[in-house]
Amino acid sequence: MTMRNNTIVTEFILLGLTNQTELQIPLFLLFLGIYLVSMVGNLSLILLIWVSSQLHTPMYYFLSNLSFIDFCYSSVITPKMLENFVSEKNIISYSGCMAQFFFFLFFVISEFYMLTVMAYDRYVAICRPLLYNVTMVPWFCSLLMAGVYIMGVIGAIVHTSCLARLSFCRDNTIHHYFCDVLPLLKLSCTSTYINELLVMIVGGFNLLATTLPILISYTFILLSILRIPSTKGRYKAFSTCGSHLAAVSVFYGSIIIMYYIPTSNSVTQEKVGSVFYTTVIPMLNPLIYSLRNKDVKDALRKFIKSRMFSRST
Repeated sequence: MTMRNNTIVTEFILLGLTNQTELQIPLFLLFLGIYLVSMVGNLSLILLIWVSSQLHTPMYYFLSNLSFIDFCYSSVITPKMLENFVSEKNIISYSGCMAQFFFFLFFVISEFYMLTVMAYDRYVAICRPLLYNVTMVPWFCSLLMAGVYIMGVIGAIVHTSCLARLSFCRDNTIHHYFCDVLPLLKLSCTSTYINELLVMIVGGFNLLATTLPILISYTFILLSILRIPSTKGRYKAFSTCGSHLAAVSVFYGSIIIMYYIPTSNSVTQEKVGSVFYTTVIPMLNPLIYSLRNKDVKDALRKFIKSRMFSRST
């Protein structure tokens, strides 16, 4: 413990998901399995898109970046959570806590805007198909990706710099399994009014700035699909954005429940909500896009066949 009455906290203790010792090993094995599936799934999707020429399109360029973001922000959180299950006291330094918080925010905010860019890509593909190859040119796709990561950096810097100005001098025990904003604000012995305001304003802006374009894009997409005369044509058009809709619904749903729906059991809410979007969603996204996407399944079959053929010759 590096905290005394008049000493600023230089390290924190992460309490983790549960203090029930009989659950530590089962939970460790469960989340280790989820993490491995997430890592293998996202890295495999990135590799498949890279090696398969049929997937060298803007849609899959954005999907590979989504997998990269999922891979990174899961890796920022999950290893420290796994450590908590097998160690008596999970300690993280102050600088390590701020770094974890920064990179977590960077990748989560980037995912918000990444999903928005993917919705715009589907809008152009379905509602403006004749202009798709003219609009989604490589330089424009790269510009969109730069915007995604710039928004992530800005949001992470704003929140982390405001969090770093706080003093932590009463308690260094975080009732969570990683350094998230709400548990840290509870430990501060200085005013957290500005930080709480930022959570609402900056968080609300990011939510609104990404939700509205997605809703508008899919409104136009739905109207365009309904105008397609054949049932087969409507199904084919909708299947190209069905995976993205599923990913958006799961991600936004968990974030809204976590930060914007009040509940009496806030600690439980924070932990359950955080587990879902820090560990489960990065595992679900590659499964959603591989199982629901015909192009990905076809590319995977071709890749496996080519590898088997090359080994047999």
